[in-house]
Amino acid sequence: MEYLLHKFSHELRNPLTTVSSTIQLIELQHPEVKDFKYWSNISVDLEYMNQLITELSDFSKSEQLHISTFSFRALLEHISLSFAASVANSKVEYTSKISPSINQITGDKTKLQEVFLNLLKNAFDAAYPDKTIYLEASCKHQTICIRIADTGCGITKEQLPTIFEPFVTYKKNGSGLGLAICNNIIRAHGGTIHVESTVNVGTTFTITLPLHQ
Repeated sequence: MEYLLHKFSHELRNPLTTVSSTIQLIELQHPEVKDFKYWSNISVDLEYMNQLITELSDFSKSEQLHISTFSFRALLEHISLSFAASVANSKVEYTSKISPSINQITGDKTKLQEVFLNLLKNAFDAAYPDKTIYLEASCKHQTICIRIADTGCGITKEQLPTIFEPFVTYKKNGSGLGLAICNNIIRAHGGTIHVESTVNVGTTFTITLPLHQ
């Protein structure tokens, strides 16, 4: 399945790039088209298709790891600072607590960063204004535990069992691949990902990762 998805996304990318280039050329030569009703929808739809193809490609490669040893604490601190800056002008309060006992880990740095940024973005989308997002990371018995919690809309009991399945989504304009990619990456590292949620209260994702593959 992964091979077919990779091939499918690759084959779609080329004609979509051609369409995007053609749209840009038309706008350059005929600027008046921007005033046409629904013209702007074309760019929005093209951007969405490009995002979907990227996610299809990422999903097909989510279990392929490029292993190295790096400072996991430094990675989490970088992610935390970057996310804090991105939500600084919003009404959502973000806090984090990263244990100084966390040091090096063996894993795929890029893919792990993708996981935590994805989960933080989801938390922001779900959090109510004037509410909170919290990241906590600790290390015990050669295992790192990361919790990402939000006080937001929550997930229903009926939806919880399927949120990690590919192409299943409960978000408007969602592809249903984000959490499936996160799940594949964490499990490829020998870790676990678990979710607890209450509607109109919030959601907590708990990830465990072994220090060594």
